[in-house]
Amino acid sequence: MNLEKSKRRISKKAKMGFQGYPTIEITYLGPNNSLANEVILKLVLEEGAGPQTERFTTANEIREDETIQSAIVKMIERSGAQSVVLSEGVKSSIV
Repeated sequence: MNLEKSKRRISKKAKMGFQGYPTIEITYLGPNNSLANEVILKLVLEEGAGPQTERFTTANEIREDETIQSAIVKMIERSGAQSVVLSEGVKSSIV
């Protein structure tokens, strides 16, 4: 799947808002607002359940990595996620 198609599918699903469970939350992390080099996916299967977490990292801009964006789309599809929450911007990865 090409990069732009993956990004559109993720964005479209996120714009639909809460549609029920399971949900996936996508958070991009990086050293500053212009570079995201890590993404965290949190899958919640049902209300009140703890999240299952998946983390991807790269040295480059992860939002422009075709392989990782395609993997996110596949995780959304395979999990049967009804809702996708896409966090705004890039959060600081410095803890």
